[in-house]
Amino acid sequence: MRQILSFSLFILLSVSAFSQKITRDEYIRQWQLVAIEEMNRSGIPASITMAQGCLESGNGNSELSRKSNNHFGIKCKSSWKGKKVYYDDDRRNECFRSYRSVKDSYIDHTNFLMENPRYAGLFLLDPTDYKSWAKGLKRAGYATAHDYDKRLIRIIEENKLHRLDKKMTFNPMGGQTAHNLLGTDNSGALTISPFKTHKVTTINRVKAVVAQKGDTYEMLAQELGLKDWELYKFNDQRPGYQPVVNEVVYVQHKKKRTTKDQLTHRVQQGETMHYISQLYGIKLNPLYRRNNMKRGEQPQTGQVIYLRNKKK
Repeated sequence: MRQILSFSLFILLSVSAFSQKITRDEYIRQWQLVAIEEMNRSGIPASITMAQGCLESGNGNSELSRKSNNHFGIKCKSSWKGKKVYYDDDRRNECFRSYRSVKDSYIDHTNFLMENPRYAGLFLLDPTDYKSWAKGLKRAGYATAHDYDKRLIRIIEENKLHRLDKKMTFNPMGGQTAHNLLGTDNSGALTISPFKTHKVTTINRVKAVVAQKGDTYEMLAQELGLKDWELYKFNDQRPGYQPVVNEVVYVQHKKKRTTKDQLTHRVQQGETMHYISQLYGIKLNPLYRRNNMKRGEQPQTGQVIYLRNKKK
């Protein structure tokens, strides 16, 4: 029964994991697929989106990006109907947009440029001409810094972000083998997929992958042909949650109960109901109901949790 734990060293997050700053390299690897996805939708070079994200969010470390998922410094404007936060910027107590997730910030960045007439001329440029795009953003007044275009170009060239404009991603996994990348298309021909890097395993007859460094639900969803909201739902997680290294991420609905050979679980110190739900691949709400517990209530050390049949 405890063999499943090899996939499950993931629930308790340390304080240091939250306090540790994200490096630029980690930030790029984390959000590169979203930048490419937005390029496919709009024609905005992925290198420009990525460089702006790095610059405006401090590689995801700024207070605005950490607390409000705003990675592009976009202010509210009169058209904004979503959540708002206030920070001192060019003026005191200015209104900034707040997002449900980082991906929503990337999507809104695209929409902001596409829907604002002053950026219309940018979309006449070659989508691989990142220098002209950077200069165009400066002329259009995206930011007040006099060298804004030069900063973007420097970030792109120092980090070779122009590769993203050709959909050449930076491999987020250091030790992947060619076997992980091989597949077949509809005709049976051998193909290579740079995004297919996670081995799918099963727990309680439910498919799952193990998160690696830099993974996000958004990245995993793109790789596996799912929506990010589906992964949040499959794993009983709140929007915006990010997995940690070695965390089990279910890629389909968990079961309502375990198999007949796993009837109960005795709670160890520090274990939560969500931990037990993920450990055995069973849905969280039925687990609460089966044990006559209220949602949010946590078990005591040594308590027996019923996994398959209702507690008498």
